[in-house]
Amino acid sequence: MGDIARLFPHREDPLKSETDSNPSDALFGEAIRIAEAMLFAAADLLDEADIEKRMPNGIAAVDVLAQLKQDYAARGVNLVRVGHKWIFKTASDLGWLLSRSAVEPKKLSRAALETLAIVAYHQPVTRAEIEDIRGVGISKGTLDVLLETGWVRLRGRRRTPGRPVTYATTENFLLHFGLETIGDLPGLEELKGAGLFDGRLPKEFQIPLPNDDVALSADEDPLESEEAPEMLLDFDTPDPEEGDDFEDKPLEEDDSF
Repeated sequence: MGDIARLFPHREDPLKSETDSNPSDALFGEAIRIAEAMLFAAADLLDEADIEKRMPNGIAAVDVLAQLKQDYAARGVNLVRVGHKWIFKTASDLGWLLSRSAVEPKKLSRAALETLAIVAYHQPVTRAEIEDIRGVGISKGTLDVLLETGWVRLRGRRRTPGRPVTYATTENFLLHFGLETIGDLPGLEELKGAGLFDGRLPKEFQIPLPNDDVALSADEDPLESEEAPEMLLDFDTPDPEEGDDFEDKPLEEDDSF
């Protein structure tokens, strides 16, 4: 072997295996292939914990997913993190390619947008709390639309008289708005920088720190499994003669939580 080395100084040992050079690299590469296959086969968001279970010993899913996200950063599909779940999504700059087959989304009304923002920042929040923040009553149609989009969900019941339903955002909300966690929502300084707030805000004005933790808070009870979804909205059935265009109404003086 010494003679061969002198004749061919740059030639590798023919008896040396490729995997012998760095077995950890080969194991990490196999872990990436496993995670990639699982994500492509998944019909929906895939939990990081489920990927972790399939990883080779000594390989952390978080490291594998970070590398996979980097590998797909410049490709036609990107790996996106939503909370503790992951999904492949068409690159944002290529969305126009699918616009012909996409269903034209229904634009949200101002009332729905304001309600969505309140739910996102103040969750878990009840209908009465939303009305108190907005200063007007909420029509049944407003929350119906948000529930139908899949951006808002029924979360639990507040431990107060009447046990009102609490509302929170969903994983689809994060996915649609390109957020990894609810904490990625813009804060006060970011909103000011975007020109959405002027200098007339109250001195002590603050935006609450949003929290969409799945665990119920101390003042919440879980929804009963036998409760029908349509019974949880805390609304009376509207008069059909009023039409489909529901409007918010000013709060009455005796409206309360």
